[in-house]
Amino acid sequence: MELFRNTNYDFLGKKWPFIIASLILTAAGLISLVIKGGPRYGIEFKGGMLMTVKFLGTPPLDELRSALDKALPSAPTVQSFEAATNEVAIGTEGADDLTLAKNQKIVLDTLKAHFSQPNNGKLDLNNTSTAVLVDRLRAPMQRAGAGLSDDQLQKLSQAILDYRNTPPQSGLIANLDDLSKVPGVTPQVLNVIKQECYLASYSALRGTEVVGPKVGADLRRQAVYATMLALAGMLAYIWFRFEWMYGLGAVIAVFHDTIITIGMFSLFNKEMDLTVIAALLTLVGYSMNDTIVIFDRIRENLKMNLRMPLESIMNLSVNQTLGRTVMTSGLTFLTCIALFMFGGPVLHGFSFALVCGIIVGTYSSVFIASPIVLYFGDVMERRRKPAVVPGGAGRVKSPDAKSPAKAAK
Repeated sequence: MELFRNTNYDFLGKKWPFIIASLILTAAGLISLVIKGGPRYGIEFKGGMLMTVKFLGTPPLDELRSALDKALPSAPTVQSFEAATNEVAIGTEGADDLTLAKNQKIVLDTLKAHFSQPNNGKLDLNNTSTAVLVDRLRAPMQRAGAGLSDDQLQKLSQAILDYRNTPPQSGLIANLDDLSKVPGVTPQVLNVIKQECYLASYSALRGTEVVGPKVGADLRRQAVYATMLALAGMLAYIWFRFEWMYGLGAVIAVFHDTIITIGMFSLFNKEMDLTVIAALLTLVGYSMNDTIVIFDRIRENLKMNLRMPLESIMNLSVNQTLGRTVMTSGLTFLTCIALFMFGGPVLHGFSFALVCGIIVGTYSSVFIASPIVLYFGDVMERRRKPAVVPGGAGRVKSPDAKSPAKAAK
């Protein structure tokens, strides 16, 4: 499928608006990182606890923040997900595992104190485990004459909690009468459950991540190493495959893409976690691949157009690969937009990084990498200018060294 045919756009002649835009974005991102003391790291990198809590209705964010601020030694982060899920992420930092465990207990106690109705010592069915539920129901079931063995009670309790955790409940039961749908819950059993259990308006069992500070620091260091080694490997490959100035241009362009993407996370106050690092490494490979396609076409055209200026050859090469670039980048961009809009909170950081990276990476291959190669090509050309023959006015002596155009063959 050919989108463009015989185009002749002067891409290199329009490089300055894009270079200026890149400088502005880079400066804004770096200034934001300096002001904020670096990126906003996720739990994986800074160490801490992240608890996901689901509410029956709209989460009371202000009340929740106020209660946790008073209870915890340091201010937590309270962030809501999509309104349809009624879920909230509560994050706390900790200097050691003991502090993290204490913070987790404080959060659970605070939720119970502020968002549970008076229960007269009953068991919260929305926030309990199978073992606890079995222990709580064993004696009342025997007194009520339900006639359940321990094995039967274990299976019944597991069935009740499986019902609680299955959509559309997804962790929250709104009414104890709904348990009549569970196999084995007879009216007699349901009456015992009503006497011994109650339903809180939230569930703190959606998921809890705990990462120690030392592990977080190690992960952060390894993420930096992985990114830098990827860039170094790309530089070595292109240096070997093309020339040093092509490798330098490609790596600077990819480094430019990475810095701007990280800067966008800082400007929009978005959290960087392991999925974002995966997106950055994906971006490195994607942007480098796009740059190599253009460089390979430049090399082919250099062989066939020995007398054409390097800038003209670059414009010709970009025009020849324009259809491929638009098709590849456009379809990938649409996919990432779909992930960003409908992928949910788990993929939000990953898709945001890819959306920013694809936009920046696509134009950097043309307006950043190619001008860098052109600059160094002109520098090499000036150094190889033919010397004037003494006594021969206006005559020049052909240089022994190859021109950058021929050297790229």
